[in-house]
Amino acid sequence: MKTILITGGAGFIGSHIAEKLRLSGDRIILVDNFNDFYPYPQKIRNVEIAAGIAPSDPIAFEKSFAITDLIKRLATEENAVKLYDCDIRETAKLKLIIQKEQPACIIHLAALAGVRPSIQDPQSYIDVNINGTQSVLDAAKDCGIRNIIAASSSSVYGNTKTLPFNEDMDVSMPISPYAATKKCNEVLGHAYHHLFQMNLLFLRFFTVYGPRQRPDLAIRLFTERILSGKEIPFYGDGSTYRDYTFISDIVTGILQSIEYITQIPSTESVYEIINLGAGRKTTLSDMLHYIENNISKKANLLPLPKQDGDMEATWADITKAKKLIGYQPEIHFKEGITYFIEWFLAQNRPTMGKNDN
Repeated sequence: MKTILITGGAGFIGSHIAEKLRLSGDRIILVDNFNDFYPYPQKIRNVEIAAGIAPSDPIAFEKSFAITDLIKRLATEENAVKLYDCDIRETAKLKLIIQKEQPACIIHLAALAGVRPSIQDPQSYIDVNINGTQSVLDAAKDCGIRNIIAASSSSVYGNTKTLPFNEDMDVSMPISPYAATKKCNEVLGHAYHHLFQMNLLFLRFFTVYGPRQRPDLAIRLFTERILSGKEIPFYGDGSTYRDYTFISDIVTGILQSIEYITQIPSTESVYEIINLGAGRKTTLSDMLHYIENNISKKANLLPLPKQDGDMEATWADITKAKKLIGYQPEIHFKEGITYFIEWFLAQNRPTMGKNDN
């Protein structure tokens, strides 16, 4: 049994990792500040699912009470999941948590997400994503924790013309503040690896989707709007494409990364950047058609010009991930969309369904 600490642990990816680790017999420490990027009740439910405990009704309570109640419920039950309400920029508080729990590995996912919001508020993204990451690195270093797996992003590749993207490409020209913060974190991590012999893996995630997906992401947003009959803002001509990666494949890649990094001898240290994608590409138009076909309803599109900061394409070369950690994605996009929509419809009945008008 290993103790794993996950920052951003109440989020989409973090809660899925926690759930899988719990079922595997590990002990999980979740750190999250439940920010308002999307509604806190969804994050509370994420933690409940990850911990395997009965659902509450967080909407019935004020936010701080609902979070405190969840922390108490986890503390009083015989459960492998523990939760701390902590902003990663609070280095002293974070250090106390890490010192107390002594994780074998930290999975650092906490960040402000989203390309478009970062253009509107770049200062917040710099503060949370860069200063927050430095706080995590400092706290880990001071507590003697050597192993950190951190979330990077396919957005660092910008509009690189050579496809698929591989980890050796020049990514010095990001096209959004969000992408710039993720690249800065990779560089900062290398400095800590070099100076303090810490093991750092930066995982470049490619458009992760699936059950419990954030409400602001395109697949969930499109599904909600098609079912409700609302217009969908549709940017560009639909020819842009993404390497959509199902959540279970991302979780498998992270678990393989934990196994890899925790086996590094104490006399050695590693620094690696690894693409985690499906290794396949799907156009925006095809993504929309897959959703329409699954719910038997056509979208009402509002055509709009392409937005600043949007990448033309993402497509992962996963050769390195296969070789280094044994990564092999299994879920094809057509299959993954079916899983997602089954989950979404189950969560939203009886107000939504395939035959809603």
